[in-house]
Amino acid sequence: MQDAQEAIRYVRQNAAKWSIDPNKVGILGFSAGGHLASTASTHYDDKVYESAYKVSARPDFSLLIYPVISMENEITHKGSQTNLLGENTSKELIDSFSNEKKVTSKTPPTFLIHATDDTVVIPENSINYYLALKKNGVSVELHIYEKGGHGFGLGVADTSKFWTRDCAEWLKANGYN
Repeated sequence: MQDAQEAIRYVRQNAAKWSIDPNKVGILGFSAGGHLASTASTHYDDKVYESAYKVSARPDFSLLIYPVISMENEITHKGSQTNLLGENTSKELIDSFSNEKKVTSKTPPTFLIHATDDTVVIPENSINYYLALKKNGVSVELHIYEKGGHGFGLGVADTSKFWTRDCAEWLKANGYN
């Protein structure tokens, strides 16, 4: 989380030098990296370290690809839960890092991708986050492809080859291009 927050702050701090818009700094995460990205999107005000940069760590948008989002036992990826929270963790810690429970109206707009046949990180992670964003009036788009399993990408047999096109269209439609 420290690295994610510092990266966002670093890019935003140096935006003028790099000729980029400081209000178009997003975060992208796949699988367990999706949990980090959704944590950065919902816990951006958590003070987890001292930063020299006095700019916001809130991403302006999130791109979450077959993400782990929840730590709830029924839908989490157990390996991610154990690696992040340890064995026999408390309900309070599970709730704190079940990011679908941390969505507010200030959570960044989000683009989500998942596959129905993903048995590693089940699509309920994306679905529940989508519903929480929608409930809070946050711009969100969710694509659930029938096939793809976990870890699908460009040119992999029996998976969508168009999710990157859909993502680019969402970025453009929301003014992040």
